[in-house]
Amino acid sequence: MTHSDDTFSGSFPFAPHFTDAPGFQMHYVDEGLRGADVVLCLHGEPTWGYLFRHLVPALSNVHRVVVPDHMGFGKSATPQGRSYWLQDHIDNLERFVLALDLRRITLVMHDFGGPVGMGLAARHPDRILRIISTNGPTPFGQPDLADRLTSNVGVSPWFQWVVKAEKDGSLEAVLGQLGFNILSTLKLNGFENHAVITDSWLRAYGSRFASPADCLGVIGWAKGFATGAHRFETPDAAAERAIRAKPALAIWGMADRTLDAEHLLPLFSALFPTAPIHRLAGVGHYCLEDAPDDIAALIVRFIRQTQAAAT
Repeated sequence: MTHSDDTFSGSFPFAPHFTDAPGFQMHYVDEGLRGADVVLCLHGEPTWGYLFRHLVPALSNVHRVVVPDHMGFGKSATPQGRSYWLQDHIDNLERFVLALDLRRITLVMHDFGGPVGMGLAARHPDRILRIISTNGPTPFGQPDLADRLTSNVGVSPWFQWVVKAEKDGSLEAVLGQLGFNILSTLKLNGFENHAVITDSWLRAYGSRFASPADCLGVIGWAKGFATGAHRFETPDAAAERAIRAKPALAIWGMADRTLDAEHLLPLFSALFPTAPIHRLAGVGHYCLEDAPDDIAALIVRFIRQTQAAAT
């Protein structure tokens, strides 16, 4: 159910926009300067564009900031007859970007927004200016990708639970109640800034998952991992060369309990060996909740510094 006018007590004051280009009603924020370079912010599990609410005003004075909600998340529709694997989200994002004809894109990716954004980059490297990872993995055909994902499961309570729950048949039942257990789910993945927890904040994250039918997106992402249904996009040689040459930045909350820096940051370093990496101590998986001002400042500065290099 969509409360398209709901700003969650003014904490998400952005006008809602919708397109049916991906074959369902996809919600997105579109703020800032038309005609300017685009900052495209991609959320992950189990969040939505609300995660970027502090970043939008920090960038929209000089950029066009576009924040879509993936299928089954946020204010986007949750169609019942679709599959929710990685490749479906990449297809949806591609259709979205082409429908809006977004170019000169700086990708800002969190969590599974990383694989979705890198899928877009593999298909349309000419539309990408920069890559920014904020606790978001950057799979791009690295030969050790599968090994790194497997190693990460060994230290991640979330992925350990997902694998076990898929095996014992409880995954759909538990994630189908996400509207009620949203806080424990977010805590399992890790955030440290408990001062953000207000009634409005809980409603922003929980109300999107009011019934089991609303939870197909969040179930699909977990189930796809546990069953090996997600297909990571592999770039061709030309796309890989093009993306490797782009300015890139990684910002990683080191208290992430879901995506371990030791296992997943090397995916970024392999692609961008000379790119800056900011490791934020005491910042969790939801780094944009824990340290929004620090991250906004790092992103603003990086974009400014790389303006000449970005082509």
